[in-house]
Amino acid sequence: MSDTDTPFLELRNVTKTYKIKQGLFGETKSLTALKDLSLKLNKGDVLGLVGESGCGKSTLAKILLGLEAPTSGQVLVDGTPIGGHDRLALARRIQPIFQDPYSSLNPRKTIQDLIALPLRVHNVGDEASRTKAVREILDVVGLPSRVLTNYPSQMSGGQRQRVAIARALVMRPQIVICDEPTSALDVSVQSQILNLLGDLRREFGLTYLFISHDLAVVEHLATQVAVMYLGRIVEETSAAALFDHARHPYSQALLKSVLTPDPELEVPDTQLGMAYPNPIEPPSGCHFHPRCPMATPECSAIVPRPITDDLGLVECHLHDPDVDMSRNLQEASS
Repeated sequence: MSDTDTPFLELRNVTKTYKIKQGLFGETKSLTALKDLSLKLNKGDVLGLVGESGCGKSTLAKILLGLEAPTSGQVLVDGTPIGGHDRLALARRIQPIFQDPYSSLNPRKTIQDLIALPLRVHNVGDEASRTKAVREILDVVGLPSRVLTNYPSQMSGGQRQRVAIARALVMRPQIVICDEPTSALDVSVQSQILNLLGDLRREFGLTYLFISHDLAVVEHLATQVAVMYLGRIVEETSAAALFDHARHPYSQALLKSVLTPDPELEVPDTQLGMAYPNPIEPPSGCHFHPRCPMATPECSAIVPRPITDDLGLVECHLHDPDVDMSRNLQEASS
């Protein structure tokens, strides 16, 4: 593999396990948030990571940011294990934008101080050059300089998220990890922020990992999509391929859940039910089989292997050429 083919960020067989104590006198059990997960983020891509709440998306983001260490497996930056990089140098290259712009901004600091903080931490320039950099990035994200003396409580949700974006970009990073950056905003404001992120990507040559539970949002921005279920990537492909022809039953169910603006259509029924599997005691075989409309007896007994082909990756017996599902599907439907 040449240097140009080396992913910016890569996870290799990463597992993250937490110890959970159930009640005051209950026994301690293991919760596997990520299980043998592999993922690549290439330069210039917008990788949309989608899945229901609790599937492990935010845990993955924390590991990529170096906020948590994996229980096993490797995290690599430019092909080198993350532990081999200087932490400050790594932070200059990788910056986060979090879900809630209010809780991620210190309410006691002005907008000027909040955006300039990364420059101070990394000892970049003097006070005059920092002020200039803050004003420049504020203009880039579409905020007037008069807000520099404001506090977060004096600004709307959309304005606060623009401040969070400005704080992330003031160091001119290469990679931005967006953890549900629009989910706390009104729909009209969501569109503005998504358009802004798209413009910034083109202007600064950014690479995004965009985490969301909303496929409609991901469709607006992503070039690649990875679908996550109970700590595993069950499908990974180009955005065009996923929205045109999703292959995993879970991906298909997520697409059915997307709301449309047509007032004549009812709220979509994904047929997944309301219950999400217990990650402490996950189902046997394919973890999705209790909710899958196409499940067969084989699905409850055998863990599907990842299948990689020209379209990407999918973990489903239906697409495994070594598994004959036709007979089992007939038996399941009879």
